[in-house]
Amino acid sequence: MRIAANPLFVLLVIVPTVLAILYYGLFASDVYVSQSQFVVRSPDKPSTTGLGVLLKSVGFSSSGDEIFVAQKFVQSRDALKALNEGNYIRQTYTSPSISVFDRFNALGFGNTFEDLYNYFRKRVGVEHDTTSAITTLSVRAYTAQDAQKINRRLLEMSEALVNRLNNRGQADLLGNAQREANDAEAAARSASRALGAFRQRSGIVDPERQASVQLQLVSKLQDELIGARLQLQQLESIAPENPQIPQLRTRIAGLTRSIDLEGSRVAGGQGSLSAAAVQYQRLSLDREYADKRLTAALAALQQARNDSRQQQAYVERIVEPNLPDEAEEPRRWRGILSVVILGLVAYGIMSMLLAGVREHRD
Repeated sequence: MRIAANPLFVLLVIVPTVLAILYYGLFASDVYVSQSQFVVRSPDKPSTTGLGVLLKSVGFSSSGDEIFVAQKFVQSRDALKALNEGNYIRQTYTSPSISVFDRFNALGFGNTFEDLYNYFRKRVGVEHDTTSAITTLSVRAYTAQDAQKINRRLLEMSEALVNRLNNRGQADLLGNAQREANDAEAAARSASRALGAFRQRSGIVDPERQASVQLQLVSKLQDELIGARLQLQQLESIAPENPQIPQLRTRIAGLTRSIDLEGSRVAGGQGSLSAAAVQYQRLSLDREYADKRLTAALAALQQARNDSRQQQAYVERIVEPNLPDEAEEPRRWRGILSVVILGLVAYGIMSMLLAGVREHRD
């Protein structure tokens, strides 16, 4: 009688408890939870976890990027759009067998795709264990068959997404490597043609080697000139009337002209070997760089082809989507007990506040 006479207790404890009993006892629909577990493996990326080391020992490791991509995808609008093909998701969660408290758009005020997405996102859960790299996918529905079907479909779409990303990555890798190889090959051909054109235009195969030969010739002529001058000095001092003196002078003049001529060919004007050597070195460096670039590009292309032949990241199912034979939610007794406890706590707090207010007034 005292409890019934206490309106605050009735308002904060009795009424919520009765409503909770009515909801959990009469209205709340059974929720079936289908779970599956999978891991995204990659043969290339290393892992430091225990399971990762184990997987690596058999040639595979967990793939972090693809895992997060798969996680984000199963809760994305694109995934819902694909699942809802033929209005399947909307019909599943608006079934008349579902209570009005749990049904999607029960009152008819929110029937947009965004409303459906917000509703659906609360019924799909993704948990990733960073230690084992295992991802658990949970789907809640109001029949066991729907929960399993949606879970299986999400797994299939995640596998297709990872495969699509792999194919796109391989295509990009091969395409970029092929384009770089083509560019490098064209650059190597252009550099070779430029060097060949220079040789044809100048008539010089290698200016540096030819300059070396030319300098040896000049040095030999200089030696002969020195010898001729010494012989001339000796004859002029010993026998000034010697008839060989004019011949020696003519020989010295000829050697001097030859030395000047050959020297000008090595380091003279624009047509000299030294000037040609500058252009030759530039063209040679261009061809050398183009050859090295082509070698590196061909190696990268071959590596890209080898990588593309290897199996990339993929989704491996550890636990297939189960078909629950019992509803896991709602946890009715726990829900009712939680309402009672919260009501009692609220009642206690409000009672103390009201008592304080009364004492303050007195």
